[in-house]
Amino acid sequence: MRIILTGASGFIGAQLVPHLESHGHQTVRLVRRPPSNQFEHQWSPGTGDLDSRVLDGADAVINLAGAGVGDHRWTKQYKEEILSSRLNSTRTLVDAIHRAKQPPPVMVNASAIGFYGDRGEESLDETSKPGAGFLAEVCEAWEHELIRLPSSTRQVRARTGIVLGSTGGALAKLQPLIKAGVAGPLGSGKQWWSWIAIDDVVRAYEFVVREQSVVGPVNFVSPDPRRNKDVIATIARRLHRPALFPAPAVALRSALGGFASDLLSSSCITPRALKQAGFTFNYPTIGDAAEWIARS
Repeated sequence: MRIILTGASGFIGAQLVPHLESHGHQTVRLVRRPPSNQFEHQWSPGTGDLDSRVLDGADAVINLAGAGVGDHRWTKQYKEEILSSRLNSTRTLVDAIHRAKQPPPVMVNASAIGFYGDRGEESLDETSKPGAGFLAEVCEAWEHELIRLPSSTRQVRARTGIVLGSTGGALAKLQPLIKAGVAGPLGSGKQWWSWIAIDDVVRAYEFVVREQSVVGPVNFVSPDPRRNKDVIATIARRLHRPALFPAPAVALRSALGGFASDLLSSSCITPRALKQAGFTFNYPTIGDAAEWIARS
């Protein structure tokens, strides 16, 4: 398959490209800088500039573009960047698909479980309503852009959970502390974390591209949501380290700003759509994921 990809240099994209190529797919990456080879094409989502001919005859589009949620403090300016970078990239792709003579049959757009907001003890799946808060508003507006896709293009909204992997995401920030033996629960530690291993994330992207029955929102989370304190304790135990030093919510908000709300919010989410479509997880439990993390 020929797959058009944005956000290839990000945490997920950097793992997804080699996964797809090792499984026989050709990836064409959209980049903002001048292209360095025939498999890159320049675009400018900020101005809506994308040559629609790049999409002609493609088998799929995967859009991962967007400013990193955990990369900077959430100033007013950066919050605007988080939102606009996602809306502009999605809007530019949808517009180009409309102009393409041979539009791709499927577009998979990244989203996040932030869509559901902080939901306490509530059990959630793809049928649950959006929550409240900044990230929920961003995700809802982001997904809304897909409404304009032509009916011939299947749309999938990948609501991705807390991704566990040593090269990025929340774990990359926590792992040095865990290895040093100075980590522990975040805040109360009682909040539900709906997590997924990066290996299963990239496999899920390929799966939803191939599986034509999958349409609409899809929770990219493991079938084993756990409380924050259990996730950290399990990983620490596999690394033979203690997890005795909780990080108070006040300290997290002081150090991380608005991003702390993403780590402190509670969302107990199940991957209903993936399971119904027949997807199998390589790391279905936090114990499985922790063993993999310890080996990597």
